Amino acid sequence: MNAHYGELAALATAICWAFGSTMFTVSGSRIGSANVNRGRLVVAAMLLSLSHLVVNGNLVPVEASPARWLWLGLSGIVGFIIGDGMLFEAFVLIGPRLSMLLMSLVPIMSALLAWIFLGESLRFVEMSAIAITVGGITWVVADKSKGNQNTHRRKLLVGIAFGIGGALGQTLGLVLSKKGLEGGFSALSGNVIRVVCAALILWLITIAGGKMPGTLNSYRDKKAFLTLSAGSFFGPFIGVWLSLISIKYAKLGIATTLMSLTPIFLIPITKIAFGEKITVGAVLGTAIACAGVIILLLA
Repeated sequence: MNAHYGELAALATAICWAFGSTMFTVSGSRIGSANVNRGRLVVAAMLLSLSHLVVNGNLVPVEASPARWLWLGLSGIVGFIIGDGMLFEAFVLIGPRLSMLLMSLVPIMSALLAWIFLGESLRFVEMSAIAITVGGITWVVADKSKGNQNTHRRKLLVGIAFGIGGALGQTLGLVLSKKGLEGGFSALSGNVIRVVCAALILWLITIAGGKMPGTLNSYRDKKAFLTLSAGSFFGPFIGVWLSLISIKYAKLGIATTLMSLTPIFLIPITKIAFGEKITVGAVLGTAIACAGVIILLLA
C-alpha cells in the first residue's frame, strides 16, 4: 500500500512539474533563467516555512539531526542550484518539452545509482515497465522536436548539454534526499531543509558576485514575477514536496519514472499556452507511456 501511495504521489509530481516548467519558461524568457532560479527558491522557502509552522509549530525542523541537515542540504544544493539551474537554461534555449526529453534519462540514472548506493533492486517486470514508459515519453518529445527546424544548431547543442546536466543533478539530488529521509523523517521537513539550504547558498553566491541589484531589479517585471511565483508554487513547493513523499515510499527507479511523465502532461498545456500542434506521434507515444505506467502500478 505504501508503495502505491508513493507512486500516486509521483504522478501528482509530474502534473505539478508540467505547470511549473511552463511558468518558468515564460518567466525565464523575460528575466533569464538565473534570476528565475534565485527568485523561485525564496518564494518556495517562504511557502514551505509557513506550512511547516502550521503543521509542526516551527519554521524549520530545528530538531533534525546534523546528519539529516547534511544529506538534505547537499541534496538541495545539487538538485536546486546545479541541476535545476542547468535545466532552466535548457528551458530557455530549447523549450520545455525538448528539455524534458533529456530528463527522461533520470529514471535510468536513478535506478542505477539506487542499486549502487542504496541497495535497491528492481524486478524484471518493473524494469520492463520503466523501459516502456521511458520509450513512450521519448517518442512524445522526439516527435515534437522533429518539426522544430528554427533552433540554431549551436543553441540546440548547448541546450542539450544543459539538459543532460540537469538530469544528472536531479538524479543525484534525489539519491541524497532518499538517504536524508531514512528512518521515517517527514517529507515536508526534508523539503524545508533542502530549499532553505539551497536558497541561502545561492543568494550568498549572488551577493558575492555582485549580482544582487540586477537580480532584484529584474523582479520589477510583473509578468515575470507572477509566472515565477506560480511556477514556485507548483514546482519547489507542492511538486518537490510530493516528490519526496514518492521516493520515501516507492523505489527510486519507479518513482522517477512516474515523475518523468511531465512531457505527457505538457501536451495539452503547451497546446493552450504556446499553440503547439498535437501530432499522431505524440498520441501514440502517450499511449505507450500510459501502458508502462499501468504495468508499474499493477506490478
